[in-house]
Amino acid sequence: MSPRGKRKARPRLRDLGISIGQFAPGPLNAITDVPGVKVGHATIIRDAAQAGSERGPVRTGVTAIWPNAGDVFDERLLGGYFVLNGAGEMSGLIQVQEWGLIETPILLTNTLSVGTVSEATVQYMLDRHPGIGLEQDVIIPLVGECDDSHLNDIRGRHVKARHVIDALDKAKGGPVEEGNVGGGTGMITCDLKGGIGTASRRLPDEDGGYTIGLLVMSNFGRLEDLRLDGIPVGEALLPIFPDLARRRSLYGSIIAVLGTDAPLTSHQLNRLCKRVALGIGRVGSFAAHGSGEIILAFSTANTVPRVRQRSLIHLSILADAGLDPLYRAAVECTEEAIWNALCAARDISGPNGIHARAVPSDVILDAWRRAGRH
Repeated sequence: MSPRGKRKARPRLRDLGISIGQFAPGPLNAITDVPGVKVGHATIIRDAAQAGSERGPVRTGVTAIWPNAGDVFDERLLGGYFVLNGAGEMSGLIQVQEWGLIETPILLTNTLSVGTVSEATVQYMLDRHPGIGLEQDVIIPLVGECDDSHLNDIRGRHVKARHVIDALDKAKGGPVEEGNVGGGTGMITCDLKGGIGTASRRLPDEDGGYTIGLLVMSNFGRLEDLRLDGIPVGEALLPIFPDLARRRSLYGSIIAVLGTDAPLTSHQLNRLCKRVALGIGRVGSFAAHGSGEIILAFSTANTVPRVRQRSLIHLSILADAGLDPLYRAAVECTEEAIWNALCAARDISGPNGIHARAVPSDVILDAWRRAGRH
């Protein structure tokens, strides 16, 4: 059994011999290379008959990210964000903007399931923390979304509380399953099958030895714009897929979650998130009018205890002059995470005869070699 799923996993980008950037990845090349971070998925795949829907099949799910080894409600983390284009949603983001803190797990799902996922996460946290809303503050879960209606019966709202609990309970460290899983099950990237992808970078010791990990739920773009390390691979793929079922009226969106063990302030994390947007652009996004590019980040280096004896908290903070290697690593991680989502994803059918095609690894590798990158 593959560590990333029951079926043998498709090759990730580096499995093809393609590497992006100058920094080395962590051992797993995943967000879980950041110590304490855990990821879990609940995947819902049913055909129309099983779903009891006349509209089409169910291709959706939930992805959960626990950002630290302890309980993030009790041991809050410094957080930041950036919204490149805001035609999307991440509930709880205004509180991150105001306080600069992460105090709930982070959930990813489809657009019409944000309310269900938020409600289920609230109940999950209430069961674990009976003091919420009494002697402790209330919570606003962080729930990000993308529109999977191209492949999924999104109106059926098939994500239920049990799926949210399943994703939260199954979250673990180690390899992260990618592609058609969790919140990424019904997602499209540049007209090909996209979904969940992840990558990491470890800085050299002279740059602090910090780790950056990133996870995306990728659902954006047009095939003709798709690029790999500057190579216009989308142009090479257009003639291969002349009858591709493309989204004509929707551009799609992407949610990116970045974790690091570098000791950064909320403001520095905001700045780091902007570099993630650069990485999204390197793959081919121009952040269209109807798209949502929402980026959330957290640092595990410092915690802000909910219950403390004194009002003074001591934090370790990296000087701004040391940020440049982290900026470069964030761009590299983002591009590779999106490509890992593309590489891991498999062909899948949707409503009305739509068939989402997986990226052909041989064509990508050939374009890479012809560009002289090997």
